[in-house]
Amino acid sequence: MHTVALFDLDGTLVNSEPRSRAAWSRLFRRHKVPHDDATLRAFAGRPGKEALADHLHSFHGHTLDELYEEVVSYSSHPDLPVAEPVAGALELLARLRQQHVPLGLVTSGPRDYAHAELGNLGVLDAFDVLITSDDVTRGKPDPQGYLAGCAALDAEPARAVVFEDAPAGIRAAKSAGIFCVGLTTTQSPAALAGADVIMADLTQVTWPILSTPKPGPGEPRPVG
Repeated sequence: MHTVALFDLDGTLVNSEPRSRAAWSRLFRRHKVPHDDATLRAFAGRPGKEALADHLHSFHGHTLDELYEEVVSYSSHPDLPVAEPVAGALELLARLRQQHVPLGLVTSGPRDYAHAELGNLGVLDAFDVLITSDDVTRGKPDPQGYLAGCAALDAEPARAVVFEDAPAGIRAAKSAGIFCVGLTTTQSPAALAGADVIMADLTQVTWPILSTPKPGPGEPRPVG
């Protein structure tokens, strides 16, 4: 049985993906750099600077830090989509706290961003551990963040469960040896095929989550 729960932030607890995509798209458009939906999807779940570094060659005459500061400034513009809690997020966190389940957050965002988003949701105090991009040297899909979360909660990876919405985060969780629930809040089920269980959102979560084997072709996946 799992003893601790680790959550991603963007797309898992807060529906910030529309805002993030709009900000990244604005950056590409302002600098007249071609991009498409697949380009923007590839940013999901990864540290912003690491993802942006893949395209730095197209932004002639600009540094990575300059571009990152620019896109961060866009994220606070009032005309961008408002970030709302993912369905079931607040209720699940409250239920897990009532059951005394240790909770950790492992995000690709920086610590000040995580504090602000969790504060806006009113759940900053719900977490025992916060692992952010400021705490690791390699971001998702590297497992470093999730391993650090387990270590901080004094739990073996086999005794943890991760909630993720992005392929990079799922790869990080599975590389760490952790059971992973994939949420189709920002990606298609096919994109989350590496997860052990796939759910639409957090309203479907029951605790404890049983580590049942993956179903075979044509068989339904378990949801709790």
